[in-house]
Amino acid sequence: MTKNGNHLISETSPYLLQHAHNPVDWYPWGTEALEKAKNENKPILVSIGYAACHWCHVMERESFEDEATASIMNEHFVNIKIDREERPDLDHIYMDAVQAMTGSGGWPLNVFLTSDAKPFYGGTYFPPVAVHNRPSWTDVLLSIAHAYQEKKPEIIQQAENLTQHIFQSNQFGINMPSATSSFSTDAVEEIFSNLIKNADTREGGFGRAPKFPQTFSIRWLLEYHHYSKNEKALAQALLSLDKMIRGGIYDQVGGGFARYSTDAEWLVPHFEKMLYDNALLISVISEAYQLTGNGMYREVIEDTINFVRREMMSNEHGFYCALDADSEGEEGKFYVWNKEEVDQVVKDQTPMICDYFDVTEQGNWEHKNILRTPVAFEDFVRLKGLDPNQFRQSIHSAKQLLLAARGKRQRPLLDDKMLLGWNALMNAASSKAFMATGNEIYRELAVLNMQFIFEAFGNHSTGHWHHSYKNKEAKFPAFLDDFAFLIQALILLQEITGNSKYLLQAKEITEYVITHFSEADGPFFYYTIEGQKDIIVRKKEIYDGATPSGNAVMAHNLFYLSVVFDIRDWKNRSMQMVSALEQVIRKYPGSFGVWASLLQAFTQEVPELVLTGKKINELRNQFLSIFIPNRIFQSTEITDPSFPLLDGKPVADQPLIFLCKNYACQRPVDNLPAFIRLMGTT
Repeated sequence: MTKNGNHLISETSPYLLQHAHNPVDWYPWGTEALEKAKNENKPILVSIGYAACHWCHVMERESFEDEATASIMNEHFVNIKIDREERPDLDHIYMDAVQAMTGSGGWPLNVFLTSDAKPFYGGTYFPPVAVHNRPSWTDVLLSIAHAYQEKKPEIIQQAENLTQHIFQSNQFGINMPSATSSFSTDAVEEIFSNLIKNADTREGGFGRAPKFPQTFSIRWLLEYHHYSKNEKALAQALLSLDKMIRGGIYDQVGGGFARYSTDAEWLVPHFEKMLYDNALLISVISEAYQLTGNGMYREVIEDTINFVRREMMSNEHGFYCALDADSEGEEGKFYVWNKEEVDQVVKDQTPMICDYFDVTEQGNWEHKNILRTPVAFEDFVRLKGLDPNQFRQSIHSAKQLLLAARGKRQRPLLDDKMLLGWNALMNAASSKAFMATGNEIYRELAVLNMQFIFEAFGNHSTGHWHHSYKNKEAKFPAFLDDFAFLIQALILLQEITGNSKYLLQAKEITEYVITHFSEADGPFFYYTIEGQKDIIVRKKEIYDGATPSGNAVMAHNLFYLSVVFDIRDWKNRSMQMVSALEQVIRKYPGSFGVWASLLQAFTQEVPELVLTGKKINELRNQFLSIFIPNRIFQSTEITDPSFPLLDGKPVADQPLIFLCKNYACQRPVDNLPAFIRLMGTT
């Protein structure tokens, strides 16, 4: 420790810098701290969180800023702070350990390790004084310090057992792939049954509070409806989106979604806004708009992308990680209103605007108001006898006034580091939004952001990629998720531009992943690159959680690219990955939603679609506006025999659309209605 701060002072992560002036002698994860623990024979305390984490801030204020508590930590432990977004590999490992010990997890994650970095005890938030059968943080510290001195053999054995458990958990749910890799509609029906069983048919979403968006399940239901015409599936998917959009989890003033709702009706969010949530929601809402043409979805797409561009995008066209839940030390303060504040801002429109947004004197949350629209717009104007166009304009005007007024408040902290994988998710969302709306701004955004991704995260001299970027500095080797999401974004970018270079880049990166991330005796990929030295276990992540599993997205990528480049081994590997997980996908689709999407695709005819012609932009945009899940699509304005799907296709003045299967194509058509009829007959 120095008067200028602890060992975090030179870090770039906003979360680590938040703790750089704590009296705790924090170290970043690295050789210096790990060697210190070995040399001094001390246990390691690893505390993991992220900049937008409310309870991380609480524990910092209560314990890590307290001199007496810090003194205990410094005397007995080597203390390491980790930003879970910079080092998700370490977070996964130690979260597994804490969940195995306690049955639950979350952040802040506080885990105690032996001097060789193996976990033996841990938990999440600990209060400064014991409460509700939860020990105080100082009690935990002193108890662990004593046990490490007096019962070290038992602790070492516990650490070995936990490490072995983490290693074995790599195989959970994985069976030997089927020799035939054939998938039945029975599996799809079981997935539907298990999803609907857990659906909230009144408030939307799945399960009880707290409620997360679960975009993968919603997307699966949209796809299932496309194939089966099951109206119940469509209704549940749209109900879930509608309730979120009208709830407090959606920022009615500024656009964008919070991370989750603390209640069943989507009123009270956990106010932090994460880039990945907004990217995934933009993507699925774009698909819902393609399917329904509901103007509300287009408006939410526009407002959410405007929010991301306004508040989470750099001048380099890179996307930042998150906005904090707290401002002025209070969760949600930036976003909530009392009625008097709204009255002063919207003035003569107050009564109807307050009614529409559920603003009252008493408030709907802790004597304040979280803006929401409990009555749908169409129902509201009908019940009130309002002119829809005039009232829509009133709402727009009120939102602009409220946004300007809110902008004068103290803003929540911006986590301004950038991550490769999350940028790729937002890039894919921009492509999806362009497909749905045809708004050229979104295509341009995707192109410019992809240029940034290659410049910021790629190392062109070595061919290696980095995970995190800030202040012109890229750090940490990229993880499987980073590559999987990037390949997916490149695939979508070639769909909206017709530029085949993106497919060639996707192929090159896929080959890199296969070389450096493949397991030796199975079809899956490890989360970390080969040769990484500072982890105790090389994990395979297969769950679709807040973000998709890198393995699930790689399975999609391998299948798509296997058709584009006619690489049969990639198609077989994709099918083997799904086959090995089929039983858990069927039973627990809420945790394997991206996998479930690919399994469903394997039970259908996956259309191979090609558009050729010298002036194809207009027809391509029309085509992209249609919801056709799990199709392979290429377009070209030149003859290009280097791609099997394009080989032999004529490029004439008149655009032509080809519908193919296994590279055998039907007679082409030259307009969208004819193509839709053709799709309907296959």
